[in-house]
Amino acid sequence: MLKGIDPVLNAEVLSVLMAMGHGDEVLVCDVNHPAASIAAHTVHGSVVHIAGCGIERATTAILSLLPLDTFVDAPIRRMQVVGAPDRLVDAHHVMQRVADEAAGGSVTMEALARFDFYEAARGAYAVIRTSDPGPYGCFLLRKGVIDA
Repeated sequence: MLKGIDPVLNAEVLSVLMAMGHGDEVLVCDVNHPAASIAAHTVHGSVVHIAGCGIERATTAILSLLPLDTFVDAPIRRMQVVGAPDRLVDAHHVMQRVADEAAGGSVTMEALARFDFYEAARGAYAVIRTSDPGPYGCFLLRKGVIDA
């Protein structure tokens, strides 16, 4: 246990977040996402598990350390609901609230169609899988820099 670091963030998660550079993305996903097959294409190469918590708890912890990229229009990308691309599910609302709180202002999220999201996710640095039952709890978070 370390002071000031959320205990949800295990050593592997911390290692991934530290190793990422600005502009790298991390996929945070629910249990329904094809995490292992996507992770095989990432820099890290395997799934990082945050067991016992959902998207809200995991992303709150992650965004307590990970600065979002302010040099892009949408530092978070999410999967669209299949057949209803304009529909927002609970996970989308939760992520918006968590991201806005972490950033201290409004954060733009971009929606991608299912297979476009999978393709983008394969280019992520790593995949962090939560215990969230979903659905559509899949988000790509782009790392930024800390203003000195």
